[in-house]
Amino acid sequence: MSPPSELGLREALIATGRKMNSSGLNQGTSGNLSHRVEGGFLITPTGMDYDALRPEDLVRMRFDGGHEGPRLPSSEWRFHRDILASRPEVNAVLHAHSMFSTTLACLRRPIPPFHYMVAKAGGSSIRCAPYATFGTEELSRHAVAALEGRKACLLANHGLITVGEDLSGAFKLAVEVETLAAMYLRALQVGEPVLLDEAEMAVVLEKFRTYGQQPE
Repeated sequence: MSPPSELGLREALIATGRKMNSSGLNQGTSGNLSHRVEGGFLITPTGMDYDALRPEDLVRMRFDGGHEGPRLPSSEWRFHRDILASRPEVNAVLHAHSMFSTTLACLRRPIPPFHYMVAKAGGSSIRCAPYATFGTEELSRHAVAALEGRKACLLANHGLITVGEDLSGAFKLAVEVETLAAMYLRALQVGEPVLLDEAEMAVVLEKFRTYGQQPE
């Protein structure tokens, strides 16, 4: 299958942004999305309603921070750029202010291995990056570090980031992490959940390497 055209990616970014809001994963104009293209990446513009976006509103950025088009890029373009630059296997980055993940982030609590599905994010926990002001290089450094060896992280007092080979993968993972965050918060209302140990999480991570694959 040939890769999608740039117009196709622009349309997919808009569709994913709208799905983030309609699914309850995000609210209003918060959150942002990006996808790698030749020579840089496409990113959603700052402060625009996803329902009002047209393909030409998506901003094409270079890795040196320059951009093209009539709109200004998301205020969080730095961590999108730095994640894509440091992770060649990643093509899509999703950021949302999802309710349960952000609640944990405001408590500055990572999501530990209370459930085996935590491994879907690439490790035995989902880290919470230290706080830094939105849009800053400091926040970008924290995000890149929290994502090392992972496909998702929380941002303290801020929200959630997921990455994927494509937008669909990043969105599905965001839904999974938000579900885990909701379950973890509910468990904490009763007590401290029993955590799976590193040996068991290593088994789960290995099983996930081939999970869902079907024969040709």
